[in-house]
Amino acid sequence: MKKAVKGMITFIEIVVVLGLMILFLPRLITALFALPRISSVENAQPQPVAIVFGAGLWMDGTPTNVLRDRIDTAAELFFTGTVQKILMSGDNRFVDYNEPGAMRAYALSLGVPAEAIVLDYAGRRTYDTCYRAKAIFGLQKAILVTQSFHLPRAIYTCNALGVKASGVSADRQKYRLSSLVYWQARELPATLTAFLEVHLLQPEPVLGEPVPIFPEAGQ
Repeated sequence: MKKAVKGMITFIEIVVVLGLMILFLPRLITALFALPRISSVENAQPQPVAIVFGAGLWMDGTPTNVLRDRIDTAAELFFTGTVQKILMSGDNRFVDYNEPGAMRAYALSLGVPAEAIVLDYAGRRTYDTCYRAKAIFGLQKAILVTQSFHLPRAIYTCNALGVKASGVSADRQKYRLSSLVYWQARELPATLTAFLEVHLLQPEPVLGEPVPIFPEAGQ
């Protein structure tokens, strides 16, 4: 009986260890992949487009602080001449929730000209944004703008889907410790899901007619 119990405990321990490895390994791989591809605004290499990932809206329809930081960073890249256009990708599944529209309004308030802003209304997830960046908007390379906790998954996903992507961190303030812990914890299953999608499942997001940002040449 004791031998059986001991065997069961050993089996459970092995299962737990394997489970943790499966959960943490993609996060480690994406972090190592992204590390040499992340730079500051000042050191970012010029690219045609900066892609801003959505990060939620307040009840009044304005961007959250996290999303404002992303837009502020993308605007800075535009004003320094590092990028020519800003692709703002977010969720617009519901009539009363227009993430890209709110992102555009805030960017305009910063002085970014309307002609420099392109909206992706079907960027519901990181995978969707990266997929559509190439399939719909014709991008081959871009700078991704998001917070440090999200950059590894975003950079890995976009590169795996055919967009040569580097990243710039939008960490423009000190976020609450509880938020940082939550975001980091959430990235574990999210990164595992990203691995499965880009390497195995390859789901097709909401698409449509191609609308190249630079019709005259592949970018």
